[in-house]
Amino acid sequence: RVVVDSSSADIFPGDKVLIAGESGTGKSTLIRALAGLWPWGAGVIELPKTAVVAFVPQKPYIPRGTMRAIVSYPMPEETFTDAEVTLALQRCGVGYLAKRLGEEAAWSETLSGGERQAIAFARLLLQKPGVIIMDEATSALDEDRQATLMEMFQTDLKDSTLISVGHRPGLEQYHDRKLTLHREPSGARMSSRQLRRSGVVGFL
Repeated sequence: RVVVDSSSADIFPGDKVLIAGESGTGKSTLIRALAGLWPWGAGVIELPKTAVVAFVPQKPYIPRGTMRAIVSYPMPEETFTDAEVTLALQRCGVGYLAKRLGEEAAWSETLSGGERQAIAFARLLLQKPGVIIMDEATSALDEDRQATLMEMFQTDLKDSTLISVGHRPGLEQYHDRKLTLHREPSGARMSSRQLRRSGVVGFL
């Protein structure tokens, strides 16, 4: 069945866009399509040819390996110095993990949901991708930690384009625009509302 129908938007470089809507209106389906992870359906998604896209799900992938490799993922662990990895972990509130950079363990079984999400933000700080697509990426964080990490989109990651789905209170203040999906029998349709400043990622 059609989940999202006849909706289009232009998202310009550096824009911070929040996607909202009732459960089942296709928010996660839409951003997975934008990230290239949803092969079904029809439409057009246009990205800059040189864009590096990072997809941050609610439960970030944690491979088996050293803590250094986990924070560097998907880049090889030798891409960043220990000092760079340590600083990223500290900035994201999990600096205590820096003492275990060379330790190899089944981290997916020991890290909490909040620690996983903090590590995902540490990856963003290190790699600074041009387009960041997030799906409930702060759901396991308390409000103070969420605020600290989201504020990075106004500083270290201000040049990155952000497209995110989230329901947590206070998320709107870190975005420029809100795209809301409204349920209709033929498929959800989209409306747009400016939150802060005006502003390409384009999709139809």
